[in-house]
Amino acid sequence: MIAAHCVGTFLPAAAGLLDDLEATTHWRFATDLAARHPAVRVRPESLYIDQGRLITGAGAVAGIDLCLYLIRREHGAATANQIARDLVTTPYRSGGQLQYLPAPVADDGDDERLSEVIAWARANLDRRISVDDLAARALMSRRSFARRFKAATGATPHAWLLAQRLNLAEELLETTDLPVENIAHHVGYGSAAVFREQFALRRGVPPRDYRRAFKQG
Repeated sequence: MIAAHCVGTFLPAAAGLLDDLEATTHWRFATDLAARHPAVRVRPESLYIDQGRLITGAGAVAGIDLCLYLIRREHGAATANQIARDLVTTPYRSGGQLQYLPAPVADDGDDERLSEVIAWARANLDRRISVDDLAARALMSRRSFARRFKAATGATPHAWLLAQRLNLAEELLETTDLPVENIAHHVGYGSAAVFREQFALRRGVPPRDYRRAFKQG
C-alpha cells in the first residue's frame, strides 16, 4: 500500500503509479500536478482518494484525515474514533477541500451559533432533525443557514447529518450487542429497513456483515 498527501502525491505520479487513476493534492498544487502528469485524473476538491493500494490526500492536515480513513478502513470505526479523540480531532470531516479556498467570510456571531448547532446535532442524532430545526436553532433562515453550513463544513446539512448518523452506527455495531433495529433508532431512523438500505448503500455491506467484520472481542 502506498499513501501520499500534499506535494508527496507528485512522487507516485512521477513514477507512473497514478496513471489513469484519480488522485488529489493540496489545492494550490492541483493545476501543476495535472500539467506535469496529464495521465493522472486530478481531483482538487477531494480531501483524500482511495484507489485500493494507492491512496492520495490533500494538504498537511488532510494527511491526518487520510490516516484516520485508512485506520477506519482496515480496523473499523471504533479504533479510528479512539485515535481521533486522542488527537483531539474529528474522526471524519465532511466535504472536500474546496471549502478552504480563499473566500470572504463575514465576521459576526453566526459562526458561533453555527458551532453550537453542530454540537447540538451531534449530541442528538437519535432525534428526527430537519434542516428547518437546525436553521431555527441558528436563528437563520433556511436558505442562509444552508449556505453558511456548507461554507463551514463543505457539505449540505442533510449530507452532514447522514454521515454523522452512519458514523455513530458503525461504532455501535462494533462496540455493542444492540440489535440492528435498536441501533437504527439510536441514530435517528424511524425504520430499520431504511437504515439497512442507507448503510449498505453508503458502506457497501449490510449492517450485520459490517458487525461480523469489525466487532470487537
